[in-house]
Formats: sequence, C-alpha cells, structure tokens
Amino acid sequence: MNIIYFLLPLALLLGLSFLGAFIYFSWHGQFDDLETPAHRVLLDDEIKIDTKKGTTI
Repeated sequence: MNIIYFLLPLALLLGLSFLGAFIYFSWHGQFDDLETPAHRVLLDDEIKIDTKKGTTI
C-alpha cells in the first residue's frame, strides 16, 4: 500500500511533464507541417560535385 503513495505522484508528474512538453512544442510550431517530411524522403536530392577534388559531397 505504501508504494501507491510513491507511484501515484510519480505517474502524475510524468503525465504532466509530457503534457507540458506537448503544449510547449505545439506553440513553437513543431507540429505545423506534418505532410512535407513524409514526402521529402521520396524526393531526389541534387548531387553536388566538388570541382577541386572531382568527388561528390
């Protein structure tokens, strides 16, 4: 029974910290664009060539 007095506040603290992190990152634009990162994987990047060494970067 004594473990409940330890685990319940710990669980509430953990849940509130995740809620606070979610609200913080939502306000700072972390979740504004959810489509572009998924499509960015499919796009080809330009191959850059180092003209001095003749190798790709």
